Amino acid sequence: MAVTIAVANQKGGVGKTTTTANLAVTLARHDLRVLVIDTDPQSNLTSSFGLDKAVSPSLADSLLHRDAELPRYRVQDSTDVAIDLVPGTPELAAVESELQTKLGREMRLREHVMRIDNDYDYVLVDTPPSLGVLTLNALVAAQWVIIPTEARFFSLRGLQMLTESIEEVTIVNPNLRVLGIVLNKFDRRLREEKHVAGYLQEQWEAEMFASRIPTNSKILEASSSGLSIFAPGARGRGVRRAVDAYEALAEEVLTRAA
Repeated sequence: MAVTIAVANQKGGVGKTTTTANLAVTLARHDLRVLVIDTDPQSNLTSSFGLDKAVSPSLADSLLHRDAELPRYRVQDSTDVAIDLVPGTPELAAVESELQTKLGREMRLREHVMRIDNDYDYVLVDTPPSLGVLTLNALVAAQWVIIPTEARFFSLRGLQMLTESIEEVTIVNPNLRVLGIVLNKFDRRLREEKHVAGYLQEQWEAEMFASRIPTNSKILEASSSGLSIFAPGARGRGVRRAVDAYEALAEEVLTRAA
């Protein structure tokens, strides 16, 4: 049975997609069978692995039709590490609206994942920056949540809102727990970020991952170009630090989710 992890934060721009993609590749480099699911209508995770946002069939078809299988595409990063991807498309925005009137609308993704989770060791679900039906589907399907956040004061509200939402989701999914909070795009040179990091450690000590993903423009450039941070062409001193950080994060994930 796969370990299913939703990567979520109700605030946008905190690095959910980048975290999902790089963590998935890092886990696959450990010879684990990994599936990633893109539930965001922006479909950036899908694009980061080289699939067109107009790909068909997609997750939208499976959420609308319970009998439809999850469409799984084998994709490889630029170092030839293979994972499976359930792509998201812009049609997911219309699907979210249509599901509003359906019974059991928040259970659709879980039903599909339960049919295939013996095929994988880990299932990672990227989510939109809102607590709509798509994010609810991800949280109901998951056993764990990873919360990426920035060390900025304006990010704290989004973190608090999500933890409150997770408590509500446990009514439907009592097994849902926070696997960890990861500081993303962390710049240790900035006083504000060091101060917020200290506050987060004080308030959420048990949930905080020790690993912190450093800020580096090359990480975003690699992702938008369909490159892995592990690819030789994507490397530099800053990217090397990011590689080490994701390796450390993957080790923490493997330990906590065991």
